[in-house]
Amino acid sequence: MPRKKIKLEHSVEYLSILDEKGKPDKDLDPKIDKDTLLRMHRTMLLSRRFDEYQLRWQKQGRIGTFAPAKGQEASQIGSIAAVEDDDWMVPSFRETSVALWRGTPMSGLLLFNAGYNEGGEIPEGQNDLPISIPVASQITEAVGIAYAMKMQKKDRLVVSYFGDGATSEGDFHEALNFSQVFNTPNIFICQNNQWAISVPREQQTESRTLAQKALAYGMPGIQVDGNDPLAVYTATREAAERARKGDGPTLIECVTYRLSVHTTADDPGKYRDEEEEEKWEERDPIPRFQQYLKDRRILRKKDIDALEKEIDDEVKSAWDEVEEQIESLDDPLVMFDHLFEERPAYLEEQRQTMKQYREDNDG
Repeated sequence: MPRKKIKLEHSVEYLSILDEKGKPDKDLDPKIDKDTLLRMHRTMLLSRRFDEYQLRWQKQGRIGTFAPAKGQEASQIGSIAAVEDDDWMVPSFRETSVALWRGTPMSGLLLFNAGYNEGGEIPEGQNDLPISIPVASQITEAVGIAYAMKMQKKDRLVVSYFGDGATSEGDFHEALNFSQVFNTPNIFICQNNQWAISVPREQQTESRTLAQKALAYGMPGIQVDGNDPLAVYTATREAAERARKGDGPTLIECVTYRLSVHTTADDPGKYRDEEEEEKWEERDPIPRFQQYLKDRRILRKKDIDALEKEIDDEVKSAWDEVEEQIESLDDPLVMFDHLFEERPAYLEEQRQTMKQYREDNDG
């Protein structure tokens, strides 16, 4: 038999709309409406300032470790802005920008980072899952939800988030394979921030792109400039249209960079150099997006200054709210709650013993 090339249904494209100075390719500009653009900008800026405050509070011992989203705001907001409010969102552990867009209060995020499980509660009516720490585990969950939506004939898709390190995990491959085989309405957002904690992307895989991993499963994959919210929005909107038509899942690789620590327990100075960080700081998504909005006369410098003040007050107010919540939750008796629908006698006895002990010893 002669050799012949096998034609694949899909190929990989790279999409960028804004250049590093914030100038758009006019033919590709999605022309998002003004209100949405301003909301995208506000949420990106809020996420950045919120991260900065949390870093201070963590150093002061007010909250525990957390994963900043600094540098990845465009990948997160560009994608989540392109789907509907009643679609499902499945995060990893760095999606602060996404959570804020979806309506999760900053006080809830702070309470969780301060060590209180109550902060992980998803607001009523919000189709989001809590954050997931085990790398890539949430991707299979996202496929399960999408399969359920399909079986129930609901017009909802599922967007899930993960990093480049997750593509080295078996869960990623199992999820993509299942999703394509069962034609589920999934959008897989890979935030390729170049580092899986301290392991660089080039030591994880020899694939030229991460997007091409989709081709092995028969689904389309696209690589986008992850620091360009317009490019991410466009790719996600196209993926959403495919999913809603019943054409199945899409993998989107957002090429971005983590401008801060992996978590507050990490020191990136141990494994990456300043020159690399400076190169990526020049591609910071927020100044690029602000320049685009200024050029379109949607945003002025005085608007940004006023917004900075407004956000500063908002973040500080969130902490004041959290301090009140912490005081109300400072009762060890809650460890006996929410374990059983009807508390067993032996557990009730233990609860009463502790309650009496606290009363005898003034709390």
